[in-house]
Amino acid sequence: MANQKNLLTFLPSLLLSFSLWGHEPLLMAAKEVIPVAVVLDLKSPVGRVAETYMSMALYDFYAVNYDYHTRLALFTKDSGDGVLTAASTAMDLMKHEEVQAIIGPQSSAQARFVIELGRKAQVPIISFSATSPSLSPSQNPFFIRTTQEDSAQVRAISDIVKAFGWWEIVIIYEDTDYGNGLIPYLMEALQQIDTRVTYRSVIPPSSNNTEISEELEKLRANHTRIFLVHMAASLGSKLFVLAKNAGMMSEGYAWILTEGLSSLLDPMGSKVMDSMQGVLGIRPYIPPSKQLKDFEIKWRRNLTSIKTKSKSTTSLNLFGLWAYDTVWALAIAVEKAGMVHSSFLKQNNSSSKVDLATLGIFEMGTRLCNAILTTAFQGLSGNFHLVNGQLEPSAVEIFNVIGKTERIIGYWTRQRGFSQNLNYTGKEAYSTSKDKLKQPIWPGDTTEQPTKLRIGVPPSISGFAIDVFHAVQDALPFPLPHEFIPYMNKHRQSNGSYDELLYQITIQKYDAVVGDTTIVANRSLYVDFTLPYTESGVSMVVLVKDDVRKNLWIFLKPLSLTLWLTTGVAFIFTGLVIWVLEHRVNRDFRGPPKQQLGLIFWFSFSTLAFAHKENVVNNWSRFVLIIWIFVVLILTQSYTASLTSILTVQRLQPTFIDIKEIKNNGYFVGYQKDSFVKGLLIKQLDFPESKLKPYVTPEEYHEALSKGTYNGGVAAIFDEIPYIKLFLAKFCSRYTMVGPTYKTDGFGFAFRQGSPLVPYFSRAILNVTQDKEKIGAIEHKYFSSQTTCEDQSTTIPSHSPSLGVDSFGGLFILAGTASLASLMVYLFKFIYSHWPVSSDNNPTNSCWSKLVNMAKHFDQKDFSSHTFKEESHKGSEFH
Repeated sequence: MANQKNLLTFLPSLLLSFSLWGHEPLLMAAKEVIPVAVVLDLKSPVGRVAETYMSMALYDFYAVNYDYHTRLALFTKDSGDGVLTAASTAMDLMKHEEVQAIIGPQSSAQARFVIELGRKAQVPIISFSATSPSLSPSQNPFFIRTTQEDSAQVRAISDIVKAFGWWEIVIIYEDTDYGNGLIPYLMEALQQIDTRVTYRSVIPPSSNNTEISEELEKLRANHTRIFLVHMAASLGSKLFVLAKNAGMMSEGYAWILTEGLSSLLDPMGSKVMDSMQGVLGIRPYIPPSKQLKDFEIKWRRNLTSIKTKSKSTTSLNLFGLWAYDTVWALAIAVEKAGMVHSSFLKQNNSSSKVDLATLGIFEMGTRLCNAILTTAFQGLSGNFHLVNGQLEPSAVEIFNVIGKTERIIGYWTRQRGFSQNLNYTGKEAYSTSKDKLKQPIWPGDTTEQPTKLRIGVPPSISGFAIDVFHAVQDALPFPLPHEFIPYMNKHRQSNGSYDELLYQITIQKYDAVVGDTTIVANRSLYVDFTLPYTESGVSMVVLVKDDVRKNLWIFLKPLSLTLWLTTGVAFIFTGLVIWVLEHRVNRDFRGPPKQQLGLIFWFSFSTLAFAHKENVVNNWSRFVLIIWIFVVLILTQSYTASLTSILTVQRLQPTFIDIKEIKNNGYFVGYQKDSFVKGLLIKQLDFPESKLKPYVTPEEYHEALSKGTYNGGVAAIFDEIPYIKLFLAKFCSRYTMVGPTYKTDGFGFAFRQGSPLVPYFSRAILNVTQDKEKIGAIEHKYFSSQTTCEDQSTTIPSHSPSLGVDSFGGLFILAGTASLASLMVYLFKFIYSHWPVSSDNNPTNSCWSKLVNMAKHFDQKDFSSHTFKEESHKGSEFH
């Protein structure tokens, strides 16, 4: 009885469908009519298009397969956009019409409830439009998705974002199962390419124009420029009209559409399309075929005869094609499954429409599901092949809305990324380069890519920091469009301090700051810094001048007082030792006592210039003299080197070398205006603020230091070392850097906190600073003039230490040991040889008398020496 009832219902609708398309009814002997429910929102663009496409599919299929033993009977019901309405409609059709499959419902939220009904009744639920990833066919065995899941498009979207170098993006999506289901997948994909989602704008489908406009104004005020829109056509059409009214479809903005909205542009109307100029979108690629071309001709030819309730699209619609293929797949499956005399097993006879217990169990539901899952054919939308219960992902086409059309700018596939065509040979490498795409036309009718990185810079857009930035930019692995925005007032002067410049990032006026910005702790509380691109520190530069008073006795400074005294004693002692060793054997060391005393001093000090004319004949004297001359050589060379160094430094003697001296005398000091150095001078070095004077240019530094603290200038300038280097590059002959260096972390580029660009820039900075050729060329450009002066990066210490005894202790010990040893050996031999003679002459003499006699013998010539062998030994000779 059920089949007879269905046949009676099916035949009039089928005859109406045939006459509607201008064809005579086909003679067919239907042995089995399969009732199928179609639950759609017939007031929506998708619902209207799908209803028409499915009617055409039903006719086309049985026109080709007229010999099939089964026929589908479509029971179409309008569910509206309500979740409960869709569920009650589906349950009513299962109970009263005993439908054996349900096509629909349209939205993911509606499908969630209907899927549960299908699971209970074992009726296949087939959806061509419920794309939310939260609906999983693997978890719902009676749910079949004949469209692509939303998450299949995520990688293509992330590749587009990566290709255009967008590091920040805002996602706008509707607050439904459809909208919310894709967000976790998008967030993960964008995180993998280091793109930061700065904001997620959630718009309920029930929002009116005022509420949407308020949300758009919030986005515009936050200086957001890149948007990814994921919503249905009904909400998306309102969004773009209002976005254009808010000025957000102009130059500098970029909009990307997900597949759901991209597939429904044509039914939106000219007003909506006009507001979407420059938008990028992606959608599944539909391969051309003869079947598709014939269908399009038929669709256009018969469009005027279709009495639709509202305007329909004149172009092919993707959701409509999926609906068309769904009908074909189901028609093939019911025939393949042998759906003959199939029916529901009744549980009870309740007349309630909402009583779940009234639902029976479709006895062939599992067989029909399996038949659908294994059905494959070439449909209008391409290859119909289900994988894990849903349509296999296909290639993606990327389009650009221009005028009233969508211009295809490229394709994306999982195998090769971006390309200009789909002729895949299997050898191409995966590409995410935008060069593989045609040039898009962006909002505002421009080819200039949004968004540029808004970089705040000091008023002068040039210099060392800017050149380093360009070198770092070239080292980035992606293009970085940017614009420099000077931080200046109407007088073209700086608009505030460096701290205030960096704060503009926090209020989103700038995306980054490039310049001579020092990395300090308090600034890192509201911005993120890259690695430093130059070392830095704060030091003091002062005027230099000659000190005539100190130069008068400067020749004494190389040696300390103790070393001078030690050296003098050593000279006298060495001279005395040589005289003792030579007196008895060398005519040059004999004579009157005054002459001998002078000789001792003369001989030893003359060795300084190696000017001694007296020859030494005693071997022990020669040994002592060799050691002593070596000591003198070291002393004189060290003295010469030290004096040379002192004379050089003395020529550039700084006027001040100690910060304490400047503070104690109440002198004025200068610093770079608007820099953090002022805080360092006050908080760390305890300078009174009244003693600080700000300056801007090197010329102002020069003028202030030249005047001095008593003539309206300053005693010293405190600044960071790179600035001091620049200053000394111009005025190195008159100034020098002195005193200690107060370390800082160097110069770095500043970005918003959490910016994904920071690690990329830091790695690029390392590449540049470690490339001596690159960084060397930049440094040479700005600091090369310093090569004509001394190395001004070396600070002059507060004093130049003189050489002390400790530096030559080893030499003095060596010389003293040699002299004492030689003297002791000589005296021992002399006493040993003359002591018996003194005792024999007068044995009763005292010891003192014997020493006196020994002295007399010592003053006599030693005729045993070869020097006196020619003289006779006639007695003692006194001098």
